[in-house]
Amino acid sequence: MVIVFDAELWLWDARRADTWTFVSLPVDAAEEIGDLAGGRRRGFGSLRVRVTVGRTTWRTSIFPDGARGTYALPIKRAVRTAEGLDVGDVATVTVELLDL
Repeated sequence: MVIVFDAELWLWDARRADTWTFVSLPVDAAEEIGDLAGGRRRGFGSLRVRVTVGRTTWRTSIFPDGARGTYALPIKRAVRTAEGLDVGDVATVTVELLDL
């Protein structure tokens, strides 16, 4: 399954010293992923994915985000730097599910 969408980068303050930058998958895509995953999940309910933003492709995981009713995708610093992105910017994101 491949999903292409535009999403705003947002910040999650994990701990006082740590912050993480994410995008949220579209809710309709998250519902379809949940149906297809059928309980196949790793730690924290994560699913492995291959992601492309701009010219950068990497492997990571998406995580259930109960507050938003979707999955959260971490956008690591190296990707943000390479693509000139910051919190509040909108990026076009391609997510390919690897666990399904």
